[in-house]
Amino acid sequence: MYRCFGGTLALKGYIRDGAFDPRRWVAPGQRSLRPYPCSCGVDTLEVPLDSKFQTEDTKIIVGKCCDRGHRWMGSKTISDCVEALIGAYYVGGGLTAALQLMKWLGIDAELDPSLVDEAIRTASLHSYVPKAKEIEVLESKLSYKFSIKGLLLEAITHASEQELGVSYCYQRLEFLGDSVLDILITWHLYQSHTEIDPGELTDLRSASVNNDNFAHAAVKRDLHQHLQHCSGFLLGQITEYVKSVADSQATTKSFQSVNAPKALGDVVESIAGAILIDTKLNLDEVWRIFKPLLSPIVTPDKLELPPLRELIELCDSLGYFIKETCIKNGEMVHAELRLQLKDVLLLGEGFGHNRKSAKGQAAVHLLKDLEKRGISSSKRRKQGPDGVGVSCTPDLGNDCFGQTNSDASELVAQKKQKITINGLHSEANTNPSRINECSGTSCDSIPVLSSIDRKKGGPRTSLFDLCKRLQWPIPTFKSTELKSRTPIEFCEGSERRTGFNSFTSKITLTIPDFGVIELTGDPRADKKSSYDSASLLMLYELGRQGKVVIGGG
Repeated sequence: MYRCFGGTLALKGYIRDGAFDPRRWVAPGQRSLRPYPCSCGVDTLEVPLDSKFQTEDTKIIVGKCCDRGHRWMGSKTISDCVEALIGAYYVGGGLTAALQLMKWLGIDAELDPSLVDEAIRTASLHSYVPKAKEIEVLESKLSYKFSIKGLLLEAITHASEQELGVSYCYQRLEFLGDSVLDILITWHLYQSHTEIDPGELTDLRSASVNNDNFAHAAVKRDLHQHLQHCSGFLLGQITEYVKSVADSQATTKSFQSVNAPKALGDVVESIAGAILIDTKLNLDEVWRIFKPLLSPIVTPDKLELPPLRELIELCDSLGYFIKETCIKNGEMVHAELRLQLKDVLLLGEGFGHNRKSAKGQAAVHLLKDLEKRGISSSKRRKQGPDGVGVSCTPDLGNDCFGQTNSDASELVAQKKQKITINGLHSEANTNPSRINECSGTSCDSIPVLSSIDRKKGGPRTSLFDLCKRLQWPIPTFKSTELKSRTPIEFCEGSERRTGFNSFTSKITLTIPDFGVIELTGDPRADKKSSYDSASLLMLYELGRQGKVVIGGG
């Protein structure tokens, strides 16, 4: 992707990855009053594709041009722009236009009609007469008559049939159908939900394009009955899953304890691939057939996140950490999730054939416990007056973090599930790392901080990392602002600053089974610096109380 926008095309310069800075704009032939000398080591305007001009250093400032016009740019930004251009051509001119652009960009994406003809000729050699009745019944369920019956026969033939001498199976068609359903459902969501942001579109697609959803559609439309296989183990899996689907529908449960057999999702994808070949790449016809098969397609108001992700995002928004333990016992996995609230330790347990399903079961139990305590999940939150969801229920108060209304705007969950907690960004992680087994005062060993980074954000990071390690709730801040008509001096030495506004923050840390510590930091020129001041005092107070050992400061 990077090379598509480099080299001879030289399209990187058209990417806008930074805000317009009017202070550095100059008319042609004029010099800027705010010079930014070039130290890039390049004499020309174009930067060559060389390893010395690539770095993973996070301290590099991205999007800021020097006086020669050079700027650092994230590789993902370039990749995203390539994908966006391809998407724009697909929206404006269809598949042919998108393929032409990809070819122009140097991406090998040729569409050779002869390959489709070859696939049809190969499938036409499959003897479908013994399965003619089976194929006829399946065609009636699909509401589509195949011109080449061998394609449908191949699409429903499991690899286990090769043990009986069959020379084909659905795997190649499944590979094709996977991509076909992905683009069709993506296009449907893009057209149907123009008012939602890309993050929600991604969540909708993830909920729609996955093996579980396709397997559920196969069982719902009775397509699983036509899968040709000779595996007793697979038969047992399918039977168990069909029963689980029936039970979940009877009890209106959304979470199923039995994993969907991959073969059921695969056969849906392979049928999509077979129809695409049979119609000679007519995507509209494939969607006409599959839209009713996959309906109802999830909508924003019906979207449910996987239980574990839902739990993690909820805990991130409320400032709690989850500790997980997974133990494999034979073919089963036992998962234990511990969630320390301010006043109680919640425990969720789950069992499954793999870590994912076991942790999902445990997360379901924790979500139910939280709901009983009046804490709702992020995807069931109520909508505020501005249309943004509030991550806590009314009985928790207007402010989940105990801050004043003036600070509430900093606590709104961002649309891409990124949560801002007192100015510090925290990403939802679907695989939370294990943390220390200690909590509160029950630790056998006192944690050690080798040093505290005193730069902006450093004390907060150190304190939050300590809370995560000990599974303490994230501390909360309350800030007060003082405005002055005369300049106010802050700090000393190289950190000396002057301003007309002064911020002072009070920090509150709840330590389970110990108590609450409240401290007030020193006045600072901005709110986040006042958070750092309060966090630094809290770290030293924890050291004084024997909760942590601090090395060189």
